[in-house]
Amino acid sequence: MTAQQPHNPVDKIVHHGLRLDHDADRGRYSLWHGSTFIGFLGYRLEDGVATIQHTIVNEEFGRRGYARALVTLVLDRFRNDGLKIIPECSYVQDYLRRYPEYNDMVVDAG
Repeated sequence: MTAQQPHNPVDKIVHHGLRLDHDADRGRYSLWHGSTFIGFLGYRLEDGVATIQHTIVNEEFGRRGYARALVTLVLDRFRNDGLKIIPECSYVQDYLRRYPEYNDMVVDAG
């Protein structure tokens, strides 16, 4: 069995000019493409663990890689901040199956 090579975050983000805004008071990261709002990821932070509740992308931007970019940017930010995650969001659960290099961040919700 060979070790799977980690994905380069740039390979997962097909769009350029993206901006991630953080609203800690609302537990939300918002994704923007230029001045256009794309969507957001909602989370709850407690004791160094971010429970990822939902990932919402505006319908007109669906199926174009924006949700993947949003989750990649947020997970990389969480990793840099030393946080662990609980993925309640079904999109993030699917994402983690596709990109297992983030699985070391997952903690048991129980």
